[in-house]
Amino acid sequence: MNLEMGLYQQQTMKLVMTQELRQAISLLQLSTLDLHQYIEEAALENPLMEIEEQDTSSMHAESYDMPVMWHDEPPEMQEREEHNEYSPFDQAKDDRLRVPDYLIQQIRLMPVDKFETKVLKHLASNVGDNGYLEGTYEETAAVLPVSWEKYEECVAHLQRLEPAGIAARSLKECLLLQLQRKFPRYELAEQVVSDWLEELGTHRWKEAAKRLNVSLADIQKVYDEIQQLDPYPGSSFGGEKPVCLVPDVYVERQGDTFSVELRDEGLPKIRLNRQYRHLLENKEEGEAAEYAKQKYKQLTWMLKSIDQRQQTIRSVTEAIVEFQRDFFKDGTSQMKPLTLKDVAEAADVHESTVSRTTTNKYVQTPHGLFELKYFFSAGMNNHDGEQTSTFAIKDMIHDLVDKEEKQRPLSDQKISTLIETERGISISRRAVAKYRDELNILSSSKRKRYV
Repeated sequence: MNLEMGLYQQQTMKLVMTQELRQAISLLQLSTLDLHQYIEEAALENPLMEIEEQDTSSMHAESYDMPVMWHDEPPEMQEREEHNEYSPFDQAKDDRLRVPDYLIQQIRLMPVDKFETKVLKHLASNVGDNGYLEGTYEETAAVLPVSWEKYEECVAHLQRLEPAGIAARSLKECLLLQLQRKFPRYELAEQVVSDWLEELGTHRWKEAAKRLNVSLADIQKVYDEIQQLDPYPGSSFGGEKPVCLVPDVYVERQGDTFSVELRDEGLPKIRLNRQYRHLLENKEEGEAAEYAKQKYKQLTWMLKSIDQRQQTIRSVTEAIVEFQRDFFKDGTSQMKPLTLKDVAEAADVHESTVSRTTTNKYVQTPHGLFELKYFFSAGMNNHDGEQTSTFAIKDMIHDLVDKEEKQRPLSDQKISTLIETERGISISRRAVAKYRDELNILSSSKRKRYV
């Protein structure tokens, strides 16, 4: 091995990712709302850049060639104070009622003494968003001088409040609290929940029926009754703040054709700060002029990156619409197999670009709001050599289960055989089981009914 030191010339080719290229790639992955925030943050760092929110009342009256405009206003417009910049989502009031607040409202009306009220409010504050009482007696006793008997008494008081099943400490207790409010009382259901809940959940009904000396039909009725109960009595209250999904692109039907429109109104217009313009126009020298040129270059590159992002989203979406035209006409049952490679070739971009473009992007269609990634799926060949999307196969499984005889539900193997004989699609039993699980459909043994 030669370990001598020396100077050598060598020609190599390599891909160097510049800062501008990194920026373009990162912008492509952002949703419209995230891009809006990115532009606002960029405006804070670049003094040459000013943003102006579009007037939503007239956004359909104006049409721009670029969604983010290089917008030069007259001087009098430039000097106007921009005090109307706000998002309509900022005005949305978060008036969700939390479980503890609802319980405390009821506690105030209870005929109990001050100490019990204090204990009840403490317990109510420990009821989670799912409606279950969290914490133990020991934790409560460390805060309040309460005995075990008084603690259990206060828990019982709390569990009598609305909604039924609130402040339970287990699923069994939650279901029992709800059953005990039924009139007339369903004693068999209470007994099954108390002693045979696990067997009921795992459909080991024969064992429970034999021990309770009842028929399978009786267990079936108990199961149906329990299905009407709420395992999470606090779920109808606050919880996490709901997330608002905003479409990044719209697909609208116009007769037999479909048009793709970007949500351009979600982006602000960008204009050059006129107070810095003289440094660029007069071609002055110096540190200030050099700084202005650098920030001007950053601004123009960002505008090009955003415009390229919008064009890429449009071309990728148009390619998806072209491939999935039957879906946009008739719905999920007509979904076709589609891969990133198919769209990349149609849109004349790289597969990685398609992947980034469809990340965190939502499209409003005639059939609802979908993530762009939703339209990609694998497929299976039928006997004629044509491919069928997994979405369509899932619809077939769902339809077969809906139409099956409930006393004799279809097994996975039987579903596989029916799809092959009726639709000409060869699908294994394991694939049927996988798609059935994804559809949250129980196995045939757990779907079986006795009445």
